[in-house]
Amino acid sequence: MPRDRKRILVVDGYNVLRSGSRYRLVPDPDYTDDAFNRAREALISDVVHFAGREWRATVVFDGGGNRFSKGDPDFVGGVRVVFSPAGSSADRIIEKIAREGRENGFEVMVVTSDATIQDTVFGLGVDRMSAEGFCRDVGRYFEEARLDEAPRIAKKNTVAGRIDAATLAKLKALRDGR
Repeated sequence: MPRDRKRILVVDGYNVLRSGSRYRLVPDPDYTDDAFNRAREALISDVVHFAGREWRATVVFDGGGNRFSKGDPDFVGGVRVVFSPAGSSADRIIEKIAREGRENGFEVMVVTSDATIQDTVFGLGVDRMSAEGFCRDVGRYFEEARLDEAPRIAKKNTVAGRIDAATLAKLKALRDGR
């Protein structure tokens, strides 16, 4: 993959939290409960790790029903986190980011299980990934990282380990005097 490849990852935050098995919660309608906040933080952390240096990532949460939401982005570990402004849906923000990304020559991936958003961004030439697909990919990412960091036991190389089973059996029989 060329180093100059421009890639944007856009994650439909609340959709992934409700639809992905890694985060699935039934939150309070106002999304203020502590368990939901922890799940939201876990999702953002996963996006930070998953995106790494390959993606310019944005996680969009719906803040349209919150009259205090201004839509100003925050940055966490290089990932832009946006709550849509009051009166605007996360869907509109996601579609706008995807459209502008494609217009500027970026490869764009939108993570959502919302069929309407998937259909809209597909029409823009944007790739889509379901919430569950994202959960599986993140799980694989962390499993591979765990395996990379796991201590490996050095395997002892012996003659017995390098010869076929029949020859080994004959040698053992000779050793034992049979």
